[in-house]
Amino acid sequence: MAIGFGVFLSGFVMSEPAPYELVMASQIVVWFLLGLTISRSVAVPLSLLLVYNVGGMLSLLVMPDMTGGPMYIAVSTFLALTTVLYAAAIEGRPHRLEIIFKAWVAAAIITAILGILGYFHAFPGAGIFTRYDRAMGAFEDPNVFGPYLVAPILYLLHRLLTGRPAQAPLLVAGLLILVLGLFLSFSRAAWGLLLFSGVMLVFLMLLKERTGAFRLKILALSVAAILLLALAVVIALQFDKVADLFSTRARLVQDYDGARLGRFERHKIGFLLAMERPLGLGPMELGRMYGEDEHNIWLKSLTTYGWLGFVAYLTLIAWTLTLGFRYLLRERPWQPYLMIGWVVILGHCLIGNVIDTDHWRHFYLLLGVIWGCIALEQRHQRRLRSANHARTSLT
Repeated sequence: MAIGFGVFLSGFVMSEPAPYELVMASQIVVWFLLGLTISRSVAVPLSLLLVYNVGGMLSLLVMPDMTGGPMYIAVSTFLALTTVLYAAAIEGRPHRLEIIFKAWVAAAIITAILGILGYFHAFPGAGIFTRYDRAMGAFEDPNVFGPYLVAPILYLLHRLLTGRPAQAPLLVAGLLILVLGLFLSFSRAAWGLLLFSGVMLVFLMLLKERTGAFRLKILALSVAAILLLALAVVIALQFDKVADLFSTRARLVQDYDGARLGRFERHKIGFLLAMERPLGLGPMELGRMYGEDEHNIWLKSLTTYGWLGFVAYLTLIAWTLTLGFRYLLRERPWQPYLMIGWVVILGHCLIGNVIDTDHWRHFYLLLGVIWGCIALEQRHQRRLRSANHARTSLT
């Protein structure tokens, strides 16, 4: 219940520190004091994330003005520890995966409803849930709100494709709310993430399932879901306000992307600067120099965490995706959660080329889910080897 409550609060981050920080920080202390086990599997992300944040601490030494820097690295370290807590808790009891995702879905539906109501100004003061005429729910930024909804959408989609027909109406209703909320965020990254993740999930499910009848069911339901969501988008576009903003946001390259000192030029400048400074520039320093932050997670890891942090981050992501892919199609009770987490993390790595995911709480939650599943699989393999060894000895 404590883990589920913490995950639920991840959907309500309108200011920092948010209730999520307060609850999860206290949970980290309590769980570790009560003897939370850190296995060899969970020690991998723990070690790499600590090295990552040591790189950030070293970058503070080269900052001309450290204002805000120590707090930034403190938040980074806290989020890293949440990954370890989630992974270790999942390894301890696999049923916590279901609790985590159900809590995530509940939070996502509530914050999506707030974003939808805010976008249409359904009640006085509803504008607090929007920014720049874009839905953002109970978040600080539409570009975080949109991607936050993707994993719950995939969870409901998986349940719809594999569950009982009697559950379909509720699942479809939840999907429509979440997809509409994501659409009204007008986040191009979120749109791309949902499209990529949805296609990947269906593809992996078709690979996993062996029977032709079940594959046909998945295909049929997937096509029906696509048509239903397309119809919902078409209805939304009948509102002039929605259609006008959609036509603007749907352009692949915005003015602030390709303009002089725009997003892409800052990427080039930032990488050149980082190559000259092994310790990095320091947290938020590139933004102070050029008026905008990096908007690129790979550049962010270089400028904020230095060469040491960049190597640690790159190693963590490569290790996560490699091991996750290795265990992806093994028939296990935790397989659906690993599949969803792996697909969404891969999608985040892709959108990370144009957006900064460094302090996204749900990104660290996804890392915890994947490493928890990896730890479960590796423990399962050790038990199988031990059983085989015991049978061989008896023989």
